[in-house]
Amino acid sequence: MFMPRRLTPFISGDYYHLFSRSSFRQPILVRKRNLQIFEQLLRYYLQVAPPTRFSNYKLNPERYVLDKRKLVTVISYCFMPNHFHLCVRQESDQGIHLLMRKLLDSYSRYYQTRLQTKGALFESVFKAVRVETDEQLIHLTRYHHLNPVTAHLVENPFEYPYSTFNIYMGKSSDFVNTSVVLSYFPSKQKYEKFVLDQKDYQRKLESIKHLLME
Repeated sequence: MFMPRRLTPFISGDYYHLFSRSSFRQPILVRKRNLQIFEQLLRYYLQVAPPTRFSNYKLNPERYVLDKRKLVTVISYCFMPNHFHLCVRQESDQGIHLLMRKLLDSYSRYYQTRLQTKGALFESVFKAVRVETDEQLIHLTRYHHLNPVTAHLVENPFEYPYSTFNIYMGKSSDFVNTSVVLSYFPSKQKYEKFVLDQKDYQRKLESIKHLLME
């Protein structure tokens, strides 16, 4: 998958909000199996040097030794029907570029093979914004965790299994780092309150956001 070169390079050690949408906003992340595969691809391609393609690894994982070095650290995510959000810290040079290229290309191949479709699955360029402050970082994770509520997919972020909210609340994960954000709160319950207190406001903001665009 070709990705145009960006004028601003990604800096290792910095945090970024990454976003990509499906072409024509088609729902490509709705079936449970597809969402599971997408998460597995994300986890697998965090490696600096994957030993093989994910399809080979999945068939016979005991044959391969995984690379413990990471392209990025995942801070939070939310997978929605026609787009996804990631908050990451880049750990290796070109880490974000490499991860996104492999993730989008691999999921596109999987989806097109399984459903016998053709054409670009994702919009040509993923969006990326550097997170400049600690406050922005914690608010960004809240935005991710409330996305399914804002879209009226669920009433409570606990009900949505395809974001990192339940991981922040204690569910086990081997690739999401919650400690960076949770270190700003005295307890997980305080973070939960921080998220849920914004639920109704974020829904209202979503309903008028087109009025806020300059």
